[in-house]
Amino acid sequence: MGPGDLDLALRMLPRQHLPEVLVGYENADDAGVYALTPELSLVQTVDYFPPIVDDPHTYGQIAAANALSDIYAMGGTPKTALSIVGFPAKGVGFEVLGEIMRGGLDKLNEAGVALLGGHSVKDDEIKFGYAVTGVIENRNIKQNKNARAGDRLFLTKALGTGLITTALKKGLAGAAHVRTASESMVELNRRAAELALRHDVDAMTDITGFGLAGHALEVARASKVAITIDHTRLPILPGALDYSRAGFCAAGLDSNREFYSKRVSFDSAVSA
Repeated sequence: MGPGDLDLALRMLPRQHLPEVLVGYENADDAGVYALTPELSLVQTVDYFPPIVDDPHTYGQIAAANALSDIYAMGGTPKTALSIVGFPAKGVGFEVLGEIMRGGLDKLNEAGVALLGGHSVKDDEIKFGYAVTGVIENRNIKQNKNARAGDRLFLTKALGTGLITTALKKGLAGAAHVRTASESMVELNRRAAELALRHDVDAMTDITGFGLAGHALEVARASKVAITIDHTRLPILPGALDYSRAGFCAAGLDSNREFYSKRVSFDSAVSA
């Protein structure tokens, strides 16, 4: 699926008009928010994907951190998780699945999140992730629609994981580069979210499959502003630019470029 496929499908659905829904899918926010009381809400998300590293335990950690990040991006605190598993009926030992799930559980434990169960299906390709439920104080809800002219952009992690993991799939990524990227991907965004709630942060979002440009555009479009990014100041993981020059671009790059290119412009000084 391309970056716009799910969005187009959702737009075909009849609108619900429930006053308890404080954040739905209208602006492609990272999670939905459902009011329980005038002060407190549920915040929910789901995320899963195929392996992007070779080590099963690390893959499980990455999948968990990625799913939890959507809750943190809304200003919420994750509380419970349900695992989502796609696993081949043959050809891969179940000890691999055990290691994947153990890695995920280690990260849930670090975040203080309870694993309540899950659901699995047979799939030719391994897939793993979580549906996560959290709580959020209504006054702390962070969306992608409230950015204002003059705001500064902060990134909590360096960019380039897609380039490095693509090179890894080709068997041409350096071990040190993979290790650094993996350390970044398993790191929780909890601390960053806590700091954001202490300061005057207008909007937040999680940068994943749509890349920096795609997610920045979602913020710009929802907030009705333009975002200017100085590429020389972007934090980039070691090796990422080398892999880009070598052509190791993630599979979604072409569809991202096609979908977002009409609303994104690049200065002539920015190299390919």
